[in-house]
Amino acid sequence: MIKLDYSQHQCPYPVVETRKQILSNPGQALEVQVGDKAGRDNVSRLAEKMGYQASVKSAGDNFKIELTPLNHAPETTQKAEQQNGPISSGETVIYCGSDRMGDGDNEFGQILMRNFLTTLLEMNPLPDTILFVNSGIHLTTEGSTVLEALEALETRDVDIASCGLCLDFYQKKDKLKVGRTTNMFEMVEVQCQADRVICP
Repeated sequence: MIKLDYSQHQCPYPVVETRKQILSNPGQALEVQVGDKAGRDNVSRLAEKMGYQASVKSAGDNFKIELTPLNHAPETTQKAEQQNGPISSGETVIYCGSDRMGDGDNEFGQILMRNFLTTLLEMNPLPDTILFVNSGIHLTTEGSTVLEALEALETRDVDIASCGLCLDFYQKKDKLKVGRTTNMFEMVEVQCQADRVICP
């Protein structure tokens, strides 16, 4: 049994890493230790979706989740996910109109946005375009905590585009570190022609 300890990490890290382990070791039983109920529930859901039975035990303040492959071998899940990805077609655009996700505490919203963009790297298929508008341009410019994730997405052919007017407004046009500059006409056109526009 492969034993993994993610008890010192918050979601989505335990989910992302467990998924990697399942794909790398098809058919193998795993024991995943997480540090909170969110990790317990999210890892369990992921495992069941990928063809494993999840059995949870308390371990002090942590939880140990034993993942046992079911009869319909997860190799099938692995091959389908690696080769085809989820069933979808057409262009997908992600519209980041802010450097944070949702309403409420600003600092927490920035953490959520960072987690969202980092987790995108694990998706298959990836979005075609990510648009950064208004304060969203802080994510693509100097000082951003997600530059590494965005650079990795760009190397995988995701178009990273920041609003030029917004870069001018925040005086950051010369501090763009990843992707390219776009304009309002192109942003409207891309969204109108897309099959899906996701606003995190």
